[in-house]
Amino acid sequence: MNKFKIFSLAMVASVSVVKAQDIKEARKAIDAEQFQKAKSLLKSIIKAKPSDGEANFVLGNIYLNQSVVDSAKIYYLNGIEAADRKNLNYIGLGQIDLDNKNASAAQANFALATKDMKRKDVEEYIYIGKAYMNSVNPDYNSAITSLKRALAIEPQNATALLTIGDAYYGANNQNDAYKAYRDAFTADPTLLRAKMQLGVLLKGAKSYDEAIKAFNEVIALNASYGPVYRELAETYYKWGRNKPSTAKVNMQNAITNYEKYLSLTDYSLDSKMRHADFLILVKDYKTLETVANKMIAEDKVNPRIYRYLGYSAYENGNIDVALKSLEDYVKVPSNKVIAKDYLYLGFAKIKKGTAADGTVEASAFDAGLADIKKAVEMEPLAVEDLGDFGKELFTKKQYNQAAAIYELSANNAEQKNYLNDNVYYGISIFYANANKEKTAIDAAGLAKADAAFDRVLVASPTYDEAYLYKGRINNLLEKDDLIIKNYEEYVTKTTAKGAEELAKPATVKKIVEAYNAIGASYANTDKAKAIEYFNKSLVLDPANTYAAQSVKALK
Repeated sequence: MNKFKIFSLAMVASVSVVKAQDIKEARKAIDAEQFQKAKSLLKSIIKAKPSDGEANFVLGNIYLNQSVVDSAKIYYLNGIEAADRKNLNYIGLGQIDLDNKNASAAQANFALATKDMKRKDVEEYIYIGKAYMNSVNPDYNSAITSLKRALAIEPQNATALLTIGDAYYGANNQNDAYKAYRDAFTADPTLLRAKMQLGVLLKGAKSYDEAIKAFNEVIALNASYGPVYRELAETYYKWGRNKPSTAKVNMQNAITNYEKYLSLTDYSLDSKMRHADFLILVKDYKTLETVANKMIAEDKVNPRIYRYLGYSAYENGNIDVALKSLEDYVKVPSNKVIAKDYLYLGFAKIKKGTAADGTVEASAFDAGLADIKKAVEMEPLAVEDLGDFGKELFTKKQYNQAAAIYELSANNAEQKNYLNDNVYYGISIFYANANKEKTAIDAAGLAKADAAFDRVLVASPTYDEAYLYKGRINNLLEKDDLIIKNYEEYVTKTTAKGAEELAKPATVKKIVEAYNAIGASYANTDKAKAIEYFNKSLVLDPANTYAAQSVKALK
């Protein structure tokens, strides 16, 4: 009997050690962003010991961070029934409360989690800090408060230092974030994420070359640490986007590093979706469509796959597939629809209604425009993705439709294409009216075009073409005083550029246009002035028939 008791105790100790190792391995897998591996490890622990509260909590966190809330809640509730560390699961339920904007319920759950803490315990405070940060409604200040409580007890706790660094970073406190990350890595030199985050700070400051050096230092310590390749990929992507001259090389570097990152994960559906999100960023739609179709073959349950298929099919010209995929996705209320979903759906509807000659069926355009407006209502900066689509319509001489697209972005001064979109908005309206009969002129639209060029001149006072278009617009509106004012301003600004500019044939043509328009505006009120300006035209262009005939008629 004594031998049996000793053997039984040894078995308990052995199971305990295995469990501890598995939890440690699960945490390591989570840090390496190998979530499928972590889930398998945790599920095996729970299967062996369903009452393990910590394993339930950590597994619930994975599901919650992947937005699978129902599964997360099941594991948290299971964990609360456990005998071992059940209190941690109240933190998971607290994060769900935060996600639902129920701060008082969250605080009540956090209070239950900390109620029976021992004097030197800190883990609960760290997890509460993470809950505040990881919520869909992050509260970085509350996270910092909780993490400071942990550090007051254990100042050199590397995990607490890393986590408060994340909280400072989220609160845009770069200096304290840097110090916290540095101190975390000093406290535990095996904590590669802390060192990696120093590079993330440099990436955020657009010091891309320095960020890459920092990430390569992490690789030198452990070339198998997957997340650093994801950060490298995102850095090369941002570098290429911010400096177009480097775009080709940097986008390829981005893709190469992301593929390396993927090779070090577990190729789970979740990692494939992260890959799909990255392919959208780098605009590799050929690969994205292939990836999306493979995901559908493997998993017909997760609806987000149809977002990826919709985007890529549209970009690759498979409009019917794009329409069906996106319509199926947005019509389900439980799907987390984003602005870009409606944007692509709108584009697809308009493209579907576009004939071979470029003309767009009115009903198709209206339906598509309605979806694009939904996107802009959801996210005002979605207008930054409208420019290329508007330009495509403009190039096909669909000027009214182009103007309707650009109108959504022309008044948003916060978006990066503000200047360019206002120029195209104004020009689109002008060309839509340029060849109309006087009775068909859209005076209200032309007034908007004139206002667009006023905005252009505020944003870029040296954009002299704006005066030229304001002159043309007011010519259509037959406003003689404004015709004279704007064309004269154009001539004055252009002349100030010097002889080299004035020698250009295109510039000469525009100045002749200006002189003729000014001459015509003076014709009924000041014949001498009118003749003066028509003669200026003839000096630059002696063969100009309109100026010659006008001088003859006025004399």
